[in-house]
Amino acid sequence: MKFYIKFILTSLLLTIVISCKSQQRPLVSDGAQLVQVANNFSFTEGPASDKNGNVYFTDQPNNKILKWNHADNSISTFMESSGRANGLYFDNDENLLAAADDENELWRIHKTGEIDTLITDFEGKKLNGPNDLWVDLKGGIYFTDPYYQREYWTRTEADIKEKNVYYISPDLKNISIVAKGLAQPNGIIGTLDGKTLYVADIGDKKTYSYSIQEDGSLSDRTLFTDMGSDGMTIDNKGNVYLTGAGVTIFNSQGEQLKNIPINENWTANVTFGGENQDVLFITAMGSVYTLQMNVHGVRY
Repeated sequence: MKFYIKFILTSLLLTIVISCKSQQRPLVSDGAQLVQVANNFSFTEGPASDKNGNVYFTDQPNNKILKWNHADNSISTFMESSGRANGLYFDNDENLLAAADDENELWRIHKTGEIDTLITDFEGKKLNGPNDLWVDLKGGIYFTDPYYQREYWTRTEADIKEKNVYYISPDLKNISIVAKGLAQPNGIIGTLDGKTLYVADIGDKKTYSYSIQEDGSLSDRTLFTDMGSDGMTIDNKGNVYLTGAGVTIFNSQGEQLKNIPINENWTANVTFGGENQDVLFITAMGSVYTLQMNVHGVRY
């Protein structure tokens, strides 16, 4: 009997130890090194992974969308004259959505290359310049609309004075403001369960979390961390990745876990790619980087 009890206690202790070690597993794979895939661009942004793990990203000054093929680590041009696309995201039908900054529009790019312009204005006023976007479980689209004066614009001020977050209904028929009172909303990402949306206010150096309601509206704005961000992503553990001075990782409680330094003046955006969605793909200035991770991204 004593032996049996001792065996049970030993097994329980071993289970607890293994569990704790599992929880403490590093985010970055053992021995993984940051790899600069290429550095011949002007300013890289908006990475988005397709279902196969290839990552599409933008070179906005050169008006291009590029594609990183994870199988051979090569980069090719996906689209010339891309509407000065900034943020990208794949919808639930694997069409590529683009925040087309040239005319302040939101594009849907089909696999054939055909382009649908989804939105150009709100209540008759020209959008400030859609920046980043995220698609929910139902196919609704959230996007941030800050104002960054572009040298290729003829206008010199915004039609809409507020910098808002908008939601386009899944049927693409309705658009509404779902978050306001922000200085310069930029990065945006939602959780896999579709219940929480994170919005980075880079202008006020803060990131907020919101509860997503059944109709797509947002409630319960809560300060997540006193740090803004250009781009954002999230992993399968619920950790949130912010950019700027490298990539800074927070757990879902807003506690900082790690900073991944990038030897560039600015780190713009980040996502997960690769066959198993476990390669962190980073856009920074004129370069793109990859880093092998122990966690992986989330896609519907």
